[in-house]
Amino acid sequence: MTERQAALVLFSGGQDSATCLAWALARYERVETLGFRYGQRHAVELDCRLRLREALRALRPEWAARLGEDHVLTLDCLGALSDTALTREAAIAMQANGLPNTFVPGRNLLFLTYAAALAYRRGIKRLVAGVCETDFSGYPDCRDDTMKALQVALNLGMDSRFVIDTPLMWLDKAATWALAEELGGAALVELIREHTHTCYLGERGTRHDWGYGCGSCPACELRAAGWARYRASAR
Repeated sequence: MTERQAALVLFSGGQDSATCLAWALARYERVETLGFRYGQRHAVELDCRLRLREALRALRPEWAARLGEDHVLTLDCLGALSDTALTREAAIAMQANGLPNTFVPGRNLLFLTYAAALAYRRGIKRLVAGVCETDFSGYPDCRDDTMKALQVALNLGMDSRFVIDTPLMWLDKAATWALAEELGGAALVELIREHTHTCYLGERGTRHDWGYGCGSCPACELRAAGWARYRASAR
């Protein structure tokens, strides 16, 4: 049943955020989207966003009616502060602190803070983020505890009642593919395969069974492994 609420989805153009957008469209009466330009190496994801929105709009008439405005914020300061493999031409590697150098410190904290500020102005209470601590790269700002703490801080700081929805928090990538099928059938699965972007290197030249990407970066490996498990379970 659709809830008579509005939601703001952090929508990058990747597999997870596209699944979250479909999840929100199936649940909320009005859904807006927010993307960020922060000097990311894989900025091609920004080119995927509008095509994805239009494809989702065409998938189901009720989704078309619920899909509202799109917003893109530029956070060049985040890219300038970061020295990571997502914001620099650097080889992907593990760091001495045990985290991969694809971790952009503070990224999700900033994204959700800006999302809350926009939602406050737009009269929106639900923030939807595709963070997950099941199949992930160990990023501390994707953890459930981080999201709960941030929700408390945002509500205290803005004297509001935001809820941060994290529909993928306890799903692995195979289950994320399965959720897409549950939400939009084979058509949504195919849309995600063809039009979303996950690869950290921004590679769109090679088409794999699971979509486009270099095939060897951590994001591609996670997506490929999840796709293989999802397809195996469907047989």
